Amino acid sequence: MTLVHSAACHFCDDAEEALHELRCEYAIDVSVVDIDSPVGRTLLGKHRPAMNPLVLVDEEFFSSGRLPRKKFIKLLESRGARLTTVGR
Repeated sequence: MTLVHSAACHFCDDAEEALHELRCEYAIDVSVVDIDSPVGRTLLGKHRPAMNPLVLVDEEFFSSGRLPRKKFIKLLESRGARLTTVGR
């Protein structure tokens, strides 16, 4: 999954922290992209989020603004991403 992160954005910081915590329970790879980087600008141009951060799952739009944790966990559960042992 990809998190397009902006400096001094509390929603961005909150989403990054939550995603890193979820890595303890779910098999997810988190890629954090700076909003001002060439990749970040390209993703913003493509998906045009209403707010930051932009969250992509498998390169597709998942959310913008505050990360909907329950919705994200539901997606992970539906994909069978829960780790069999806690910790990686």
